[in-house]
Amino acid sequence: MSPKEQIQSLRDELREHNYNYYVNDNPTISDFEFDKKLEQLKTLEAAHPEFYDSTSPSVRVGGEVTKNFNTVKHINRMYSLDNSYSIEDLRDWETRIKKIVDGDIQYTCELKYDGASISLHYENGKFVQAVTRGDGNQGDEVTANVRTIKSVPLQLKGNDVPDKFEIRGEIVLPWDGFHKMNEERAEQGLDLYRNPRNTASGSLKLQDSAEVAKRPLDCLLYQLAGENLPVKSQFDSLMLARKWGFKAPQESKLVNSIEEVFEYINHWDVARKELPYETDGVVIKVNSLDQQDELGFTAKAPKWAMAYKFAAEQVSTRLEEITYQVGRTGSITPVANLEAVEISGTTVRRASLHNADQIEKLDIRVGDEVYVEKGGEIIPKIVAVDLTKRPENSTPTVYATHCPECNTELVRNEGDAKHYCPNDMACPPQVKGRIEHFISRKAMDIDGIGA
Repeated sequence: MSPKEQIQSLRDELREHNYNYYVNDNPTISDFEFDKKLEQLKTLEAAHPEFYDSTSPSVRVGGEVTKNFNTVKHINRMYSLDNSYSIEDLRDWETRIKKIVDGDIQYTCELKYDGASISLHYENGKFVQAVTRGDGNQGDEVTANVRTIKSVPLQLKGNDVPDKFEIRGEIVLPWDGFHKMNEERAEQGLDLYRNPRNTASGSLKLQDSAEVAKRPLDCLLYQLAGENLPVKSQFDSLMLARKWGFKAPQESKLVNSIEEVFEYINHWDVARKELPYETDGVVIKVNSLDQQDELGFTAKAPKWAMAYKFAAEQVSTRLEEITYQVGRTGSITPVANLEAVEISGTTVRRASLHNADQIEKLDIRVGDEVYVEKGGEIIPKIVAVDLTKRPENSTPTVYATHCPECNTELVRNEGDAKHYCPNDMACPPQVKGRIEHFISRKAMDIDGIGA
């Protein structure tokens, strides 16, 4: 077998293994064997650069550095979605669309994953460009970074792929990967990432694609866009996307009535806690593309789609202590230390209290039974107090008057919600925080120096 044939054979084999592992969740080879074959391919490609291919599995490791991300105008605008928070909202929406569309209406129900919106462009079956949503009219080109995501196919399967099209989806960070990244940051003494969504979004703008390749990002696709697409409905487009090699979530469902939509919502409001990804709702779309065209768009959103947002999960637990943290600017943040409680699959021991006004407004006191809400954040928030369970000897909270780090008297400027420690030259967290900020990527960007 010639070097060219060897390279092609290895590429085809590794693409299939990638697809089985990252899209089908059904590995057919061990990680060790995969790595050996990948090394073999990289060695052959290095010896024969004339056979370079931007869709080779070897490019997944990254290495390309992007200093400035080009702004690209979307060929097809990326609209946002109208939100609904109740069953009544959805009934009103159905009433509106039935006034415009004749005949029966089917709906495609899809889970609303919380990540970074992306548009992937393909030409002749090959991945050529990735653009963030931006403002909907234009976004940033992040092709080099997205190419490292294993579930993004670089070469599509099948012979019925259009010459040119785009597909929209969400770049997400699974919970397991997110927690692992935060464990590593905690060991290094670094600030924890706030939530999977922001971390996924920030990953797309990292300058070194090799760093992106180290992050366990995933890409879930949900909508084809372009001219002369070989489909008549949204659900068919998801089936076709899967056939071409895309990871279009299997949780999507075609239903025949708004009542079935409600059943889907009720099921996933509970079952979503078992999902590997962060999800905050359900997207309901009119299934027929002809009916979608008939319904059209408002200035901001399609009339044929609606996002139903799940209510944030709430639990009650006991407030054991209020402590105070000092930021690099001297701002003081009160933190509630809680009796450990499980929310959305994670154990929560702390919650943000924001500022003195919030504590006073809710009349939060040590010993109270409090309601804690988590909307994907690492540090959840207290939203209410159960006054029926307040201890008889309870006393109102007196906000800190002195800095917990350097004991300097705190100040609060008129009109400002936060208290501040004015000792900016000698308060340890402020000095340390400013040095870390100075060397950070957003400031002087000093290579080789971390926190």
